[in-house]
Amino acid sequence: MDIRDIHTPVMKDRTLELLAPALDGEGAVVVDATLGMGGHSEAILELFPTVRLIGLDRDTAAIAIARERLERFASRIHLVHCVYDEIAVAWRATGLPAPRGILFDLGVSSLHLDDKERGFAYAQDAPLDMRMNTSDDITAAEILADYDEAHLRRIFETYGEEKLSARYARAIVAERRERPILRSGHLVSVLQAATPAALSNAGHPAKRVFQALRIEVNAELEVLERAIPTALDILGLHGRIVVMSYQSLEDKIVKAAFARRCETMAPADLPVVPEHLLPQMRLVTRGAEKADEAERARNPRSIPVRLRAAERMRDAA
Repeated sequence: MDIRDIHTPVMKDRTLELLAPALDGEGAVVVDATLGMGGHSEAILELFPTVRLIGLDRDTAAIAIARERLERFASRIHLVHCVYDEIAVAWRATGLPAPRGILFDLGVSSLHLDDKERGFAYAQDAPLDMRMNTSDDITAAEILADYDEAHLRRIFETYGEEKLSARYARAIVAERRERPILRSGHLVSVLQAATPAALSNAGHPAKRVFQALRIEVNAELEVLERAIPTALDILGLHGRIVVMSYQSLEDKIVKAAFARRCETMAPADLPVVPEHLLPQMRLVTRGAEKADEAERARNPRSIPVRLRAAERMRDAA
């Protein structure tokens, strides 16, 4: 099957609209920090015929798919195997000018969800892996085997915002004394058995636990907390950054990083603000935008998205 038939980029048209003012110049550079299967990158390269693109991904399988998809743009692309908090290192290694556009499409990709052997989807029985980079050391199964009850509870609370975190952590520890929890189907059954009957219809009991495990395996929030400020640092003057988040923990990090760069450094009582104390960035979107009803119906994976964008207005002092 053609990759374009199985991968629909989320909010593609809105992303292009937001990036367009920054990418109209001859030979502008854009960084797709979450390349995935190359859907957004393909759309950017098609619309802007002189743009040069740097695509980053921690998953070698994703890079291979994207490279094939973007083959006709080979002279204008640099694809790099790395985690997106290495964005500055990857950009500098290309020798290209400062990026005029940067895109982050966060969360788990279609590639990971659709490959059941990766263990990301609780609806399919598979090995509990959840590594975005399969060469990384720790898997979800190892976390379930090695973390003590308090640690499990903490990651379910922090990364999954799970109200039954203590109950689920206790059930997992009890179960692993009998036999190891190695597959997603086994974990789902443990969670279902531990869920009170009164809450059995309040959404799938595994959803938040699987999210928490995935975030822990891939250190997603720690990486994001480093990546967004670094991306803002390297963004060229009048360049734009677009970030799509899929859960509140990601969005809070993005919102806070943008807000810090949109604040003036001048004292509140200063009558005239010197240029070097003016905000570095300005917000392009009002709050977090969501996909419209048509896209939500067409592409269910767009339902939770929160999109924010900002533009660099001056260089750092």
